[in-house]
Amino acid sequence: MTIPQEQFDDLLSRTALAALFYYPEVAVDSEGPNLQNDIAYCLEPVAGITDEDAERLRVAVGRVITNPTAHRSELLALVIELAPPPAV
Repeated sequence: MTIPQEQFDDLLSRTALAALFYYPEVAVDSEGPNLQNDIAYCLEPVAGITDEDAERLRVAVGRVITNPTAHRSELLALVIELAPPPAV
């Protein structure tokens, strides 16, 4: 099953939003907002990908949320790998 590019774009948008509002103190709290919930929210648009690819994305998204500057290129490379080529 191929996931449309628009869904990967949604994943990137959600990840950027989660990174913007990330606070380590909140992510540690077991009640309410936390990093795992943010990652799950970001991955919702690409729910149809394989478990292996989902795990790779889960790790990359978590890294980007906690340190966008250091890890955004890793996530972009993974999305380029997994997403279909853009329609011309």
